[in-house]
Amino acid sequence: MIAELKPLPADYESRIQMREKRGHRERELLVTGNSGGEYRLILRQGIHNPLDFSIILGVSPSDTSQLFRLRRYNGRHQHTNLIERNTFYAFHIHHATERYQDRGTREDAYAEATDRYSDYATAQDCMIQDCGFVLPNGSQSSLFLR
Repeated sequence: MIAELKPLPADYESRIQMREKRGHRERELLVTGNSGGEYRLILRQGIHNPLDFSIILGVSPSDTSQLFRLRRYNGRHQHTNLIERNTFYAFHIHHATERYQDRGTREDAYAEATDRYSDYATAQDCMIQDCGFVLPNGSQSSLFLR
């Protein structure tokens, strides 16, 4: 699902909804992949702390309305991987893993520290590169308005 190409519609910028919600801003975009997968991109950023953000790629399986988080690009804060018992304070990327699901935790509870991004905008760029998003023809900017 991560590798499935996810072309963004030509009018993607106008379809992003911004709203304030309990101390953060939130945007969502539904994207259909080339193989028919239906993906939901959720972007959140704290109003008071710009390093408090989460950029989530999820999918809702057809038999449920619950979101399954494939990837999550988080801002800089402390995270502990429960199985590995390692803790770090850094920007980090969460991955859905079978091991964590088998333990009864959230599918994307496992994370790896990263130095590939240093803020919300560059985290968006990493999501684009990593998760098969295809910008519309002629688009040279990042995925979302900043």
